This record gives sequence, structure tokens and C-alpha cells, in this order.
Amino acid sequence: MESPNLAANQAWQQALPRIERQLSKPSYEAFLKAMRPMGLSQDVFVFSVPSLFAKEWLEGRYRRLIVETLEKVLMRGVDVQFVVTAGEPTPVPAPREASPARPVSTEALAATGRYTFDTFVIGSGNRFAHAAALAVAEAPARAYNPLFIYGGVGLGKTHLLQAIGHYVLTHKQIVRVMYVSSEKFTNDLINSIRDDKTVEFRNKYRTADVLLIDDIQFLAGKERTQEEFSRDIPTLEDRLRSRFEWGLIADIQPPDYETRIAILRKKAELDAIDLPDDVVQFIAQRISSNIRELEGALSRLRAHAQISGGRVTVELAAEVLREILPQARVRPVTIAAIQRAVAEFFGIRVEDMKAKRRTKGIAFPRQVAMFLSRELTDASLPRIGEEFGGRDHTTVMHACDRVRGAVTQDAHLAAGIKNLVNSFQTERSASGDKP
Repeated sequence: MESPNLAANQAWQQALPRIERQLSKPSYEAFLKAMRPMGLSQDVFVFSVPSLFAKEWLEGRYRRLIVETLEKVLMRGVDVQFVVTAGEPTPVPAPREASPARPVSTEALAATGRYTFDTFVIGSGNRFAHAAALAVAEAPARAYNPLFIYGGVGLGKTHLLQAIGHYVLTHKQIVRVMYVSSEKFTNDLINSIRDDKTVEFRNKYRTADVLLIDDIQFLAGKERTQEEFSRDIPTLEDRLRSRFEWGLIADIQPPDYETRIAILRKKAELDAIDLPDDVVQFIAQRISSNIRELEGALSRLRAHAQISGGRVTVELAAEVLREILPQARVRPVTIAAIQRAVAEFFGIRVEDMKAKRRTKGIAFPRQVAMFLSRELTDASLPRIGEEFGGRDHTTVMHACDRVRGAVTQDAHLAAGIKNLVNSFQTERSASGDKP
């Protein structure tokens, strides 16, 4: 009888060329080539992969392709599982001059050590960049070399760079870490040219085991600097961009609402601030552009609370943060707007709420919309009933009583309705609005 390991190897050898034809060469070399079949049990293929980052990337991007290809080879349904193992040793670069016995950094990493992987809040917009940075920290100069992280201002690029540095300094022996800004790198180069010390400049930077350059996008347009250090910036020459194809490029997107909530809670915990949930939600709803503004708002609120000794409330937050919160304008709340918001919240159509029928899945959302119409508008009970398919005022009264009772029994529902109410209190000026 054929062994499971042999069967897995044979199937994988047939599947791999088919998969390779559907991928770019860099993707295949970086992820698929490093996979090793470990066995096949009850139609589940188990593969070894070299890192957690590779596992997450394969799970998110290539799992379906791998499964479908194996199913075509074996002509039956299968599943796959990825297991992180040490794998085969990665070739080590040729030896250089001995690094200092103790790690050093050119520009001091954050002295407090706050910029670490432990304090980095992972969300949908930064998960890939975080996994890539961690992989680099675990295998410096081997994994994804070079790694370029790009994104807008205040989204966590500096945090991840310094996290790599702190991790390497903590977990690796005899490693020389250099962390500099692009401005310092450029100034060092200019000074070396002026003083005819380009050899010293190159030795200084090329002997680093880990070189971390912050705000590297500012090197764009500086031709001589690009020759010393290149990356995939649109303005770089093509011959320099190609170097970055050897590594990995990861972007960071602005944090979504859930991530902003998590960031505020994490920072409040680190700063020992008692921040009620409604205050967290208030700030997260008003500030959506970047993490730096979230942290700035929280720092200002903390300072005011410490001075006044009072409890942090939404009213206090609105007052203290008035100057830095995006300008808001009061908008009239209409029954139609409430119907649209409730329909979106419950995943139904507005037309369903206005219909005469009493479908079970529609009745309660309709009651919630009636309740909010009563609470947030000046409309009379008969008027509200008319907007919901011509129902009478007693139906609206019953709906309000039903919702009030439900929110006392269901915390999740209460939170959802509270968010709906908050969304109607103010409306941030649209980005395209003119003053």
C-alpha cells in the first residue's frame, strides 16, 4: 500500500507545475517553492512552510488555487493545512568584517520601547505589513530583503520599523542595527561627497546587519542618494526599481472603525487611562484619517483629565477636543434617513419596512426604525405610522415599547441602536464640501 507521504509528494509534484504557470515568478519563488508536503491524511494535505508570514500569505492568497489544483490531480475533494517549521537552512551571505560584540543603532530607537510588536494593534489595513515586518525581524537579511513599507502619514510605518529594530536587538546576538531617517541618510551622503569620504560612508552603512530607513519616500528625486539606496518609488529609475522585486512591498491602509477602537483601548491601557466605551466610540467615529491623530486626541484628553481630576465623559471629550476634531455640522434627521440606516444595519430593503405584510424578519427592524423616528424627529405618531405603510399610531406606540424592552435584554442590540443614534447626532462635513 502506498504511504501517505509518498502519495502527498507524488500529487504535489504533479500539481506544482500547474500552479507555477498561474503565478508570477517572484510569487512562486517566494511562497510556493518553499512549501514541502509533510503528509496526506483523510484527504487533508499537510504542508510545511518556513514562517508565520508565509502561512498567512498562503492561507489568504493561494489556498483556493492549491486546493483546486490538487483536486484536479487526484480527481476528488481535498483540503490543505499549513504548518510552520524551521525548514531547510537558508543560505547565509558571505562573511563580512566582524560586527561589534554588542548591537548598536545609529539613531536611537524609541527609548521607551513603546514601538514594539507587542504594542502594535493589528487590523485589516495593516495585517500584511505587520506579518512581513515580523518575518524580517525573525530572519534579518534573509526574509524579504529588502522590505519596503509604504502608506500615508501616521499609519504605523515608523512603529513597524522600530519594532523590527527592538525585536532584533532583543532576540539576536552580534547584530548591528542601524535606524536612521532618510534626511540623515541623505545628509551623511552629501557630507561624505563634500569631504571626499564616500568610502567611509559606504562602510558605515553597508556593514549593518539590519538597516532601517524611515520616510524613505523622500529619497525620490535625489539621484545620487538613489544610487546608494533604491526602492520601488514611482520616480526612481527602472534599473533601481528592479532591485525591490527581489524583496517585498507592503502597504498600510488607514485604520477601519474596529481598528481605531482597538488602538484607542490599547493606548488607554498603556497610559493607564480609564476611558469609557462611549468616549472611545466618540473619538473613533470623529477621527478616521490616521493613528497619530487618534493618539494625539487621547493624549490631550488624558492631560486635561489629570489636571481637572474629573471623570472622562463624551461631553468632556467634545469640549477638550473641539479644536482638533473635524468640523461637524448638525443635520436634520428625517424618517427617510432613519429607514435607510436601519435597513442597512439589518440587511433588508426600505421597501420591506413600508410593506403591509408582517414578515417575521422585517417586523422588528421596522419597529426599531419607528422607535428611532419617535426619538430623533419631531414627527407625530400618526405621521410616523403613515411613513411605514400607513400604520396607525397605536402600532408605533407598541413598536417603541417593544424596542425599549428588547435593548434591556440584549446588550449587542443596545450597542447597535446606540451606534445608529450616534450616527445621526452629527455629520462630518463631506471631503468634497466647499467652505
